[in-house]
Amino acid sequence: MAKTVSSESGSTFQTIRNLWPYMWPAGRADLKMRVVWASVFLVIAKLVLILVPYFFKWATDALNGKTDLPGLLPSFLLAPVALVVAYNFARIGQQGFNQLRDALFARVGQHAVRQLAYKTFVHMHDLSLRFHLERRTGGLSRIIERGTKGIETIVRFTILNTAPTVIEFGLTAVIFAAVYGIWYLVVVAVTVWLYTWFTVRASDWRIAIRREMNDSDTEANTKAIDSLLNFETVKYFNNEGMEAERFDRSMARYEKAATQTWTSLGWLNFGQAVIFGGGMTIVMVMSGLEVAAGTQTLGDFVFINAMLIQLSVPLNFIGFIYREIRQGLTDIEQMFDLLDVAPEVVDKPDAAPLSVSEGTIRFDDVHFAYDENRKILKGISFEVPAGKTVAIVGPSGAGKSTISRLLYRFYDIGSGAITIDGQDIRGVTQKSLRAAIGMVPQDTVLFNDTIAYNIRYGRPDASLDDIRRAADLAQISVFIESLPDGFKTMVGERGLKLSGGEKQRVAIARTILKAPPVLILDEATSALDTHTEREIQAALDLVSRGRTTLVIAHRLSTVISADQIIVLQDGRIAEKGTHRELLEHKGLYAAMWDRQREATEAEERLRLAREEDEMGVVVRRKPLEVAAPGTENSK
Repeated sequence: MAKTVSSESGSTFQTIRNLWPYMWPAGRADLKMRVVWASVFLVIAKLVLILVPYFFKWATDALNGKTDLPGLLPSFLLAPVALVVAYNFARIGQQGFNQLRDALFARVGQHAVRQLAYKTFVHMHDLSLRFHLERRTGGLSRIIERGTKGIETIVRFTILNTAPTVIEFGLTAVIFAAVYGIWYLVVVAVTVWLYTWFTVRASDWRIAIRREMNDSDTEANTKAIDSLLNFETVKYFNNEGMEAERFDRSMARYEKAATQTWTSLGWLNFGQAVIFGGGMTIVMVMSGLEVAAGTQTLGDFVFINAMLIQLSVPLNFIGFIYREIRQGLTDIEQMFDLLDVAPEVVDKPDAAPLSVSEGTIRFDDVHFAYDENRKILKGISFEVPAGKTVAIVGPSGAGKSTISRLLYRFYDIGSGAITIDGQDIRGVTQKSLRAAIGMVPQDTVLFNDTIAYNIRYGRPDASLDDIRRAADLAQISVFIESLPDGFKTMVGERGLKLSGGEKQRVAIARTILKAPPVLILDEATSALDTHTEREIQAALDLVSRGRTTLVIAHRLSTVISADQIIVLQDGRIAEKGTHRELLEHKGLYAAMWDRQREATEAEERLRLAREEDEMGVVVRRKPLEVAAPGTENSK
């Protein structure tokens, strides 16, 4: 893969060199031939373009009565009308070769965009959970979107515009020096140099404005997406006005920067017009004096004018190309910065696939900290025997969920070892490790697709019959079949069209379909009501049967039947044992059990009181419904 480069670190040529492997892709002979033929047509187009002003010159001289035209021309082209027709055919032919060049190179450019976009997408998934927790999704998507467009700009303009401009200027310089003398070349060269110098300086000034505009755009997009993802929260607190003000402040910055961008573009274009217009005036005056003196023909005057006008097009593209490439580099610098972020968790060079024969999990003196100044796990050691269920409980912040993240190897531990069937998970491939583990999380987030797609995500090659069986085991098939679209029902953004219990059942079905030997239940029922929790728990008990299961629990009622319960406190194991043993010990677990039982009983009493109150309202209203005939209420 090509080494990445930011807009601060190198020249345009360095960028081309870094992007060249994508424009000349290894193993793609068809794309390489497209590059070759596009280059051939590029040169032909420029040679034909140089003939255009010559035909204009010869046609002018012929119409002016001059008969000593070049002897190389065929006799049928010596007539003025024929020269005019040839002039226009040359213009059409030049455009034809240009379009053919662009068409041939289109697939090459789009292939380069696709490869770099794919590389970035894969890299995003290779980065650690820590990176994604610290990033904003809206800003990240905008960076990738602009970066992809920036890559297309660089690839297209460097190949399709820079090279033709250099070729055309070289041919023009040779013709002016050879036919009209060195002073014509000097004036044209100085004009081109001044034009280029001014364009570069002005474009560099505009780059800073463009960067401010991009930052404002990213900030506004981030706030918009963040607000829409938290739509319900905004409504809960009646903060639509505040969200609109936050978004508008970002858009105000964008408005200011965008206005400056267009204003600066106007000054740039005006300056370019003054410089080129000045140079063209000097050359045309020189030619006009020579026509008056009889040393040049009227055709020469027309030819020089046509050459300069023709040169102004690619010369204008020099400024346009420079601005677009620099702005493209500005757009992709953050994308390249993302590509330069090294993944925190990587496979060892000699990593082998995990081989699971039984599924025994062991934590051996594991130490871990998200931040060096705050230790999370402080020497944790325990074992989950094959086919058994071990529950991890404890107060908030004790490190329960951290254990599941470490087992999935979202982070690498500081010291100690985590093994599955005696294999250190740091020595096996991440792909094989995660293939062996199934997860039912507390907060199930679904893709904005169908129910079938979300269940099939556990095993992408599963048939519809497999999906139905998994749904049956997760006790959700009856609900799905009751929907108008059944398994084709869209679940909405993050699954918002489903209730919490329904989403959990989809997650369970997805895990059943995956059929992993190791199962993690990370507070899978803590966000559900008591009735739904009991139904989900029955499905979870079915899923975990015969599998090595690690349960991260907040509600102790869900882990009563676990083979062993581990109580964490302040990153250490405070107690171990079965539910009965821990209650008899009368320690931390027993205290937690008593508090949760009291809370549950209070909740139940409140529910019953509410029901009694509602019944009382019905009873008090009932006499009105059976009022004696003749009263007002009976009418």
